Amino acid sequence: MAKSKKKTKQYYRPTPAAEAAPLVNASTQRSPEKAAGNGNLILVAGVVVVFFLFWYYHLLVLTQMTDLSNSLAMPDQMIGGYTVEHIEALRQAMDSDAIGQLNYVHKTAGMLFPLFFALVTMLAVNINTHRGAARWFLWAFPVLFAIVDLWENRAIDVLFTGALDPAAVSLASTLTTARWILFFATAAILVGVIIASFVRTFREKWELSKKGLL
Repeated sequence: MAKSKKKTKQYYRPTPAAEAAPLVNASTQRSPEKAAGNGNLILVAGVVVVFFLFWYYHLLVLTQMTDLSNSLAMPDQMIGGYTVEHIEALRQAMDSDAIGQLNYVHKTAGMLFPLFFALVTMLAVNINTHRGAARWFLWAFPVLFAIVDLWENRAIDVLFTGALDPAAVSLASTLTTARWILFFATAAILVGVIIASFVRTFREKWELSKKGLL
């Protein structure tokens, strides 16, 4: 009798290199250009929100507060600071409802604006600068602005409760001046970083177009 030949099944055994290779979903891969584009879109939206909050807080709400203070300016708007006499006049012109309204503004728009402004500026620096001391230096200004701004809100609210303390007025006035200095510095960083990014992108595209790659 002829011996029957047994057919052996051959199994595919992956090579070590194939076993080590991770599974990649091509749909989830993002190029650096696409990631940068998404970051810029978020940045643009953030800048729009910051502009709106600045307009709402400084140009609308605090300006309207003068209707409740006999046309006296709110301390937040006085870049050069203020005196005990000015705060005393405000205390006499504003009733408890007006003081409560100012306190509410500080807890809402007065808190959202510095936080959003600081975060958007830090995002712009993060997207458009390399890691290192320069990035940390530029980040310091928006962080300090947010801290001083929130501290100033609290210091101003204290001026309208209890007996008027000249030392408290001096502290609040100093914080207001420092806050505006840091605001202008942070705004300059934000605008400067955005302009530098635009110029760099324009130059890169210009060089590519001269080489016929664009």
